[in-house]
Amino acid sequence: MNRISLATAATVATFLCGDGALAAEIHVFCTGAARSAFEQLTPQFEKTSGHKLVTQYGLPPALLQKIGAGEAFDVVILSIDVGPLIKQGKVAANSRIVLGRTGVGVAIPQGAAKPDISTVDAFKRSLLNAKAIATSGQGSSGQYVSSLLDRLGIADQVKPKIKSGASGSAAQFVARREVDFAVIGLPPVAGVPGVEWIGWIPAELQSWVVFTAGLSSAAKEPAAGKALLAFLTTPPAVAVFKEKGLEPVP
Repeated sequence: MNRISLATAATVATFLCGDGALAAEIHVFCTGAARSAFEQLTPQFEKTSGHKLVTQYGLPPALLQKIGAGEAFDVVILSIDVGPLIKQGKVAANSRIVLGRTGVGVAIPQGAAKPDISTVDAFKRSLLNAKAIATSGQGSSGQYVSSLLDRLGIADQVKPKIKSGASGSAAQFVARREVDFAVIGLPPVAGVPGVEWIGWIPAELQSWVVFTAGLSSAAKEPAAGKALLAFLTTPPAVAVFKEKGLEPVP
């Protein structure tokens, strides 16, 4: 497992706080798909910067609703592009960073029979034969899976079998063996006990989801927020995101 070394932590601390800025409380909206990685990085950032993170996790539509309603935040991390938020004036121009990307794949209960997802036809048969399937629902991958079922012409048969819920629900459905499998991005299920990742859906059907972050244009702690964004692009942080299922964007 990748860890941030003490030497690296010291270097980052100097980089972040070299100007002697006072410690701040940074309010973060973070997509649930990045929760595992962000929770691992939070104590490292707090230790090296002296700042405190106050994080709300949720599916992108819920977080966008909070932003649209004017709820205060300093940094937002989404499993979609923050570009539209920049155009709306909600996120500061030139603050956008890219954290990585994930495709859509299949996760099963640990040790369960593996559905055949080797070809488009095999994947369709597996979807039709399953008794219950989990997705992220209103999450980025869940919305794509919903549109994909329409595209494959099997929405009427498969959508009634889908189980989804709040952020993190899909992984728990799989771990508790309440579904045959989940069709989802890798980050929400990576490392979850009782869940086994079997691979990506066929390339012809694949859609890559890019995770991005940005600084609120009305941030109460803009300097601290910028420090957090800088930290998230350091090699140790990138390594954690990769470990949790996000690969670098080509």
